[in-house]
Amino acid sequence: MQNFSVFGHKSSKNTCESVKVMINLIGKDHYGMEDLIAITHFLRGPDGCPWDQVQTHQSIRRNFLEEVYECCEALDTDDEALMKEELGDVLLQVLFHADIEADRGRFTLDDICDGVCKKLIFRHPNVFGDATDQTWEDRKALEKGQKTHAQTLDAVSRFLPSLWRAEKLIGKAEKTGLQLYGEGEIRSQLEQAVTDCAGTPGEETLGDLLFAAVALAAKSELDPEMALHAACERFIRRFSALEKRAASQGCSLKDCSWKEQTEP
Repeated sequence: MQNFSVFGHKSSKNTCESVKVMINLIGKDHYGMEDLIAITHFLRGPDGCPWDQVQTHQSIRRNFLEEVYECCEALDTDDEALMKEELGDVLLQVLFHADIEADRGRFTLDDICDGVCKKLIFRHPNVFGDATDQTWEDRKALEKGQKTHAQTLDAVSRFLPSLWRAEKLIGKAEKTGLQLYGEGEIRSQLEQAVTDCAGTPGEETLGDLLFAAVALAAKSELDPEMALHAACERFIRRFSALEKRAASQGCSLKDCSWKEQTEP
């Protein structure tokens, strides 16, 4: 009996069939990719989990983002067990979304794999075809039908974290040969942006300040996301030290001076 295949699905026809599926999935010593696909599909099916049955792309979109961020944390800490768990959670999200589309009849997991395989082969002509002077970015633009540099910039996802998006836009613009900022110009731009933000800054002036800060990071070959991440960690350590000092002195945080608190 084959109720589930790796790339196409058949829903269980009755309770008896559902029981057989569950028996086949329970108590195995080791599970593989086909098992995960089958479990995902079964949970979404008529005899599965009520919560899974009603989920949509949008309802679990935030879950997807959270799992990716948790996976990144596991990668950064090089925690083997955590990496295995979090990579599994990300994989489950991919399979869940693919299963939704398979049930809608629009595409399957097989179609997804077909697309990414073709993409990898096309973007590696030096490996899978004749050597070429074209870069990965050149091949990507050709693949997506981007004929101008402006189209390449416009294709950078608007859903990226804004610091990351700004960094990519600056990087892509400079790869065209355009000199965005001359020597010392970035700092003057940053100083001007700070001046413009004096008083009550507006969204535009604050955006210019942040963009100039990203440009400085790019010029200094620094990752602005990682720099801000490190600043957040320093803020937590500093706040924790201040809270401990307040507790030791028997006072509240409102009576403490943030300016006087140095990082421990």
